[in-house]
Amino acid sequence: MSTETHHSLWVAYGQSGVVGSIRKDEDGYTVTMAGADSSAGKYPSMEIAKNALHSRMTPGSDWPEFREH
Repeated sequence: MSTETHHSLWVAYGQSGVVGSIRKDEDGYTVTMAGADSSAGKYPSMEIAKNALHSRMTPGSDWPEFREH
């Protein structure tokens, strides 16, 4: 029996371009900020991951646009 693993990637775009990404795997949603060498954490839901990414942006930043790739 084979198991299929589904991975998804969303890229977050702010006013100045790419600000980070969220990658989904079987363990949750991993947030990585643009230019970072390591992830900013793993979260149980997409909504929590989006909030975590936004909270790491420059204070006062608009909500980014998330596009699935």
